[in-house]
Amino acid sequence: MLLAALLLVATPLAVPDAGRTHEVLLPDTPKRCEQCANWNRPHPPVHVFGNTWWVGVDGLSVVAVDTGAGVMLLDGALPQSVPLVRASLVSAGLKLSDVKLIGNSHTHFDHAGGIAALQLESDAKVVASARSSEALRSGCPTSDDPQAAFGCEVNGFPPVKGPIEIIRDGEVIKLGNVELRAHLTPGHTPGSTTWSWKSCEGSRCLNIVYADSLNPVAAEGFRFAPVSSAFIASIAKLGALPCDVLLTAHPDASDTLERLSSPDGGVPDPARAGQCAGYASRARAKLDARLASEARPAKPGPH
Repeated sequence: MLLAALLLVATPLAVPDAGRTHEVLLPDTPKRCEQCANWNRPHPPVHVFGNTWWVGVDGLSVVAVDTGAGVMLLDGALPQSVPLVRASLVSAGLKLSDVKLIGNSHTHFDHAGGIAALQLESDAKVVASARSSEALRSGCPTSDDPQAAFGCEVNGFPPVKGPIEIIRDGEVIKLGNVELRAHLTPGHTPGSTTWSWKSCEGSRCLNIVYADSLNPVAAEGFRFAPVSSAFIASIAKLGALPCDVLLTAHPDASDTLERLSSPDGGVPDPARAGQCAGYASRARAKLDARLASEARPAKPGPH
């Protein structure tokens, strides 16, 4: 937290000095939550495959793709994660100043919290679904987000003030030698987005999927039944994607870091069959359990 308070890039402030005006970058306020300190523990960057790196913090993913014409960055973790992401990029041989595009999985503080500062420092364009762009602009989940009732004070994040390009389902964004495809997977949030691309090493190319959360987590009073058809369709869509390597917004949702590391220091093959299908199957089981709980009659109160 102290490191974040000292180094995190955020809001510009004009400071006069001998007749000149300088732009000083002040840190965004670190987010406080029960899990934030554990999530934000530093973690060294992990080479996924080819031009793809995992550069997040211990409990939150940030993914960097070196396109040869700049870096694509997916997610921004917490506001206080930015200096750690910057350092991981450098350790991976990349620079935040080379980031040209920033995508987002979903607009909760633990994944969108660092995007405003990352964009401000890199001058990158943010790309997001229409619903996610609404939240990114306001710095708060949309009113129909399952977690909206927690309120902006709990679930808000620094708003994005720079350019945001709205992407559609299936749209491909080309940068350098990479084609990044957006898959809208609403459910966890209305604007949830999963991303896919190919990374190559020599003649071997793998389909990489950065999957958004599919967890039916909500504030008290929210019911998933009215949006269950869309949620189920999102789960099926993600499960059917070409998927050699699965990365998830929370690395522990798919054992990302364990799969990409080896106890003996070797480099494991990141490709495994059935990763996205298994992730989707687990998500469907959770949603079915949630829908079943919503369908049960409420227990009568005391008389």
